[in-house]
Amino acid sequence: MSYVLNTPADQRAMLQAIGVSSLADLFQAIPAKFRLERPLNVPEALCELDLQQHTEQLAGRNLSADRAVCFLGGGSYDHFIPAVVDAVASRSEYYTAYTPYQAEASQGSLQAFFEYQTLICQLTGLDVANASLYEGGSAVAESVLMAMSIHPKRTKVLIAESVHPEYRRTLATYAANLPIQVATLPTPKGFLDPDDLRKAIDDQTLCVIVQHPNFFGCLEEADALGKVCKQRGALYVVSFDPISLGILKRPGQYGADIAVAEGQCLGNPMVYGGPYLGIMACREEFVRKIPGRLVGQTTDRHGKRCWVLTLQTREQHIRREKATSNICTNQGLFALRAAVYLTALGPQGLRETANLCLQKAHYLADELKKVPGVALAFQRPYFKEFTVTVPGDAAAVIERMLQARIHAGLPARRWYPALANGITIAVTEQRTRRELDAYVAALRGG
Repeated sequence: MSYVLNTPADQRAMLQAIGVSSLADLFQAIPAKFRLERPLNVPEALCELDLQQHTEQLAGRNLSADRAVCFLGGGSYDHFIPAVVDAVASRSEYYTAYTPYQAEASQGSLQAFFEYQTLICQLTGLDVANASLYEGGSAVAESVLMAMSIHPKRTKVLIAESVHPEYRRTLATYAANLPIQVATLPTPKGFLDPDDLRKAIDDQTLCVIVQHPNFFGCLEEADALGKVCKQRGALYVVSFDPISLGILKRPGQYGADIAVAEGQCLGNPMVYGGPYLGIMACREEFVRKIPGRLVGQTTDRHGKRCWVLTLQTREQHIRREKATSNICTNQGLFALRAAVYLTALGPQGLRETANLCLQKAHYLADELKKVPGVALAFQRPYFKEFTVTVPGDAAAVIERMLQARIHAGLPARRWYPALANGITIAVTEQRTRRELDAYVAALRGG
């Protein structure tokens, strides 16, 4: 976003409007002992040309995903973004739009949210989707809050160790002062064994949370896990990869009650880790428990199609004790980008994108297994991510790969000490055969 400074005249006009005589008057409420009574130790001002060159030089110290071949994953992926996504989302009426408190005055934004909700329902095979949540981690935590309102007498939450570690930490933060106990189920083989879940689940289990495909890239036994949940009356919460639904079953098809996701992959750039988009969908019977907003379609008194905020369960709209969530910041711009992306690709385009990810990931994995000392960490089916073990320290290997301008993946040891030499690699449709072969050559040390 461009920046133009305020002139002295601008500053005087603003100070006059708020009734103070100087900038110093704005800080009178701060005790004098806490004020800095000397000039800041900063270099002299630069002209615009020199400043731009200086900032570009500083930015150049980062080897971003735009300047190196990216195999990073874990919820943030280097997917192709069609030009139409930026063209629509950068229109001023969307780019500057905020939460529509007066719905009738925000028809364009509301229609965009409605279309987004519709697309997410079609994508997940569930009945209702909200608009929207912060990102994938808080979406997992919000699903538990939602489950608590559905089954208030149950207190036990089971979450697979193969769920994104940061999602699990977000849930732990939310749950710290809530009357629930969160138990993590080990996944030593890279997935949650349905038999292990069957031993751990009981009549006090509120919900079971799995990620499919999971953090290691492995596919979970989604159908079998859902059946175990149903047998004990626990809610089945699934964190999914939206792109994977181009070829994998939809959450609604294997019994998910609540489906959540990180929506970054749907037309949103990586932007150093955020802000992103939290996706949530559920079965119709839970519609009054879902957090955030629901936009509906109706007709006005003249019979024209229009859109309204059908449900507004945020604490800004209703009494705090009645609210399902305090989610309030508008993620509408990211939801809009997701809607444009899904519309641009359509079912066939999403299927082709998912298939490219699948085929390229398996090609790279097959080639890496030919490198001495490299092996798949888990013998499980996978989609676009997989975890390998490498000779020596994984972090050192990743650092060495940077010299070849390759972001080799995520070091698993950061979250899983037992995988000290593990690297989780993500392969999107953007990676070329040449880039995949270059990865193998760099890992060999060639």
